[in-house]
Amino acid sequence: MKRIPTLAFLAAFVCLLVGCQSHTHTFEKVHPSTVGMDAERLLKGNELIQQAIDEGEIPGAVWGVVRHGKLVYINALGNKSVFPDTVAMTPETVFDLASVSKCVGTTTAIMQLLERGDIRLSDPVSRFIPDFKPWTDPETGKTVSLRIIDLLTHSSGIDPYIGVDAFVNRFGEHTPDSLIRYIATETNRRFKPGTKGLYSCLNFVTLHNIVEKVTGQKFEEYVEENVFAPLKMNHTAYNPTGEILAACAPTEIQADGLPLVGQVHDPIARRINAGNSGNAGVFSNVEDLARLCAALMNGGELDGARILAPATIYTMSQVPDYLADGVGRALGWDNCSGAASIRGDFFDRNHTICHTGYTGTSIVMDLKNECAVILLAHRVHPHDKGALTRLRATLSNIVAGAMNE
Repeated sequence: MKRIPTLAFLAAFVCLLVGCQSHTHTFEKVHPSTVGMDAERLLKGNELIQQAIDEGEIPGAVWGVVRHGKLVYINALGNKSVFPDTVAMTPETVFDLASVSKCVGTTTAIMQLLERGDIRLSDPVSRFIPDFKPWTDPETGKTVSLRIIDLLTHSSGIDPYIGVDAFVNRFGEHTPDSLIRYIATETNRRFKPGTKGLYSCLNFVTLHNIVEKVTGQKFEEYVEENVFAPLKMNHTAYNPTGEILAACAPTEIQADGLPLVGQVHDPIARRINAGNSGNAGVFSNVEDLARLCAALMNGGELDGARILAPATIYTMSQVPDYLADGVGRALGWDNCSGAASIRGDFFDRNHTICHTGYTGTSIVMDLKNECAVILLAHRVHPHDKGALTRLRATLSNIVAGAMNE
């Protein structure tokens, strides 16, 4: 397990790991060779993605590589849509990020509030959401409050999900206030916080509600204003409209016989939170996500816009030392949990963070070597099937193996 080091060690390492450059980092597309990468080796990734398409795992995909703050590779393969019409994939295609939204939107927002002193990792959730029940020791009756850090690291013990049909039958569609009350007062607390890991979408629904309580803004509006807009992520949105909607790849066919397009696939996010949700809901494309990765690997700054401080990004990438062995989650991102195999075998073991999305999306980011792999696929189109774990890991290996320096 990765431990957060002393402050002295942190100060010495921050510049190394997240690039405390004194100059403004300009985002641009460059040839891989200009940033120490072998372009021919990267082409192998296309063969693997095409194989997944041929085997019916995915209808298509767009993938990209970021190195030293530059977009060094991007390619589209297969089809954007196979039902009701067949439409070829393009590099500009926008995808439902599913749980990658947890990192792109929610985690970034929470880390900004931490920097500003509006919240602390150790703050109990009940400070912001009254009546948010604690964990109760079944033997002693002693209670332990759930904290923001417990939500971010998926060590809170809150139920992983809810029965959406049952919830809607009880409270109705698009009832976000009822959902947070339900999470606060009725969902289980399965173990003492910090002692185990249990991945839970409800953790991040709770976090987005904290963002709204603290800022007084609707969650999606806060993220747009403070993350997407500063980084010029102009093809990224919750509840996309206009040109972004037109570029969206469809996902799963619904009961009406048509696939979802521009509506989040996740049932909690779509049916209860109306797309304004911390667990899912971001739609984006590879180039926009490359801008975010470039900023994070450049100490939080891109093209003169700063979204986070270098020390914040370093801390975000590490597994808190209070967690039990085996949990493996950093703050919002995965570091070394059982789901972190997508980082492959060669990226730096201590400073690579990653996350996947149910729809078929993923980001793997080696902060030390300033290299990121973005894979956007829609395995849930037209039906919810297909597996991408091995593809994600092998892409990471190909990209890491293409680094010459």
